[in-house]
Amino acid sequence: MASKLLRAVVLGPPGSGKGTVCERIARSFGLQHLSSGQFLRESLGGGGGECPRGRPVGTGSGGSVPSITGSGGLAPSSPLPSLPFQLPCPGFPRTLGQAKALDGICELDLVISLNIPFETLKDRLSARWVHPPSGRVYNMDFNPPHVQLDGSVPPGVDDLTGEPLVQREEDRPEAVAARLRKYKDAAKPVMELYRSRGILHSFSGTETNKIWPYVYTLLSSKIPPLLSDEEH
Repeated sequence: MASKLLRAVVLGPPGSGKGTVCERIARSFGLQHLSSGQFLRESLGGGGGECPRGRPVGTGSGGSVPSITGSGGLAPSSPLPSLPFQLPCPGFPRTLGQAKALDGICELDLVISLNIPFETLKDRLSARWVHPPSGRVYNMDFNPPHVQLDGSVPPGVDDLTGEPLVQREEDRPEAVAARLRKYKDAAKPVMELYRSRGILHSFSGTETNKIWPYVYTLLSSKIPPLLSDEEH
């Protein structure tokens, strides 16, 4: 276990690799990984399994959330009222209202922002396919399913269940640009808030593997790691 509690969030646009970075942080530093997507799915009655990476966080109120996320928008601005934030939690807060509400839950020690070029994000999102019951995410470019299909059927099946994968409406090429614009507009005041507090740390690049060493170095200056960067 880590010697101290560190509260932080990992922010970035859809497809920026927030979930991957958080999983690596959790393993390397012995910290709990809380996913906004998992809380959203559970609030809608989806239950367990792996969570979809980078999914928006909602209020747990139900009905309206699927239509918003499915059309490529962002989930409602109200935060989950009892979410116990610890490091690392990806994708929340998404709006200034959520950030201010989070102040009432806990004081963040740091905020990690992932800055990925638009074209890279567009390519990543357009290549994403998911297994809806579990939320497992595949990318046809660098994380494809073991069994891929040809023709007009979906390009693969889930590795564990053999069930068909689907492409979410929000990940279709025509919806990606709108998602990224909405994220940029909503995230700008959030970034300014955390920058003014001196806790925002931004990392730019096109590959998670190249960004990760810098994130690891930053966190190593805050808490002792359980694994070296090479071991991870």
